Amino acid sequence: MTTQPSNNPTTEKAPAEDTSRKTFAIRIAIGTVLLVAAIWGLSAVVHSFYYESTDDAFTEGHVVTVGTKLSNTVRDVLIDDNYEVTKGELLVQIDPRDYEVQLQEAQANYDKAKADYARDIVLAGSSAISKEDLDTTRAAFDVTAAQLDQAKLNLEYTRITAPVAGRITRKDVEPGDYIQTGQTLFSIVPHDIWVTANFKETQLTYMLPGQPVTIRIDAFPGKVFKGHVDSLQSGTGARFSLLPAENATGNYVKVVQRVPVKILFDEPPEVQAAFAPGLSVVPEVNISVKPGDAHFHVPEDKQL
Repeated sequence: MTTQPSNNPTTEKAPAEDTSRKTFAIRIAIGTVLLVAAIWGLSAVVHSFYYESTDDAFTEGHVVTVGTKLSNTVRDVLIDDNYEVTKGELLVQIDPRDYEVQLQEAQANYDKAKADYARDIVLAGSSAISKEDLDTTRAAFDVTAAQLDQAKLNLEYTRITAPVAGRITRKDVEPGDYIQTGQTLFSIVPHDIWVTANFKETQLTYMLPGQPVTIRIDAFPGKVFKGHVDSLQSGTGARFSLLPAENATGNYVKVVQRVPVKILFDEPPEVQAAFAPGLSVVPEVNISVKPGDAHFHVPEDKQL
């Protein structure tokens, strides 16, 4: 008896259906990825029409260098690196004894010259001395007065105080050091910090002082700070470099130049106190904001 082969249509169709389902899933996944990429790309293009950004930006601040006007021995140093100081606070005390003695001598000379001048005024009134003698006495009195003022100043110079509030940096003085006139002892960095962003020249077409800026600082990940454009430098960074390019000679290759843009923080000074000059920053300027808009910042002391 001959056995006929059995046909099972269900078994034959199963692999084809599985392949079809996998192909469909792959197409869905690829389509989803392409759609997301298209949406992201379109949003990036639209975003670039309204915002300009750069990673060539850093926080900046003034650095006040403090030195001495006297040559003498340091008696006391009341600061250390990174100390917070207030304006007028005593930071370094130079040995004042020599200048106290000079002040006493100058005061004695001044008192004598003052008495001599007062006496000669009376004598000149009675014609006991000539006008030339009175002028000589007056000149001597003026000299001693100037010497007294200088002696007072020298004594004041023995007290080195903070010219501004800020943080001590690069301290280079210790008790017992003999310091020279004009020697730098330390620096103070005030808390007034801003951002210098070096934008490409092609990014400045619609950039104006007063436009709002979002600021991201690498040292504070996840935080966004608010600011505004303060000013644009009148010249590229290369133009003010130590050795500016001489494009009139040799072969010339066009390079996109960068222009420093000053950006101020909108945050109060106590927030800026956490910043330091030299931090890496990524600012983003909203160039779509124009004068008269709600978010346009117009300083009281500036007119655009």
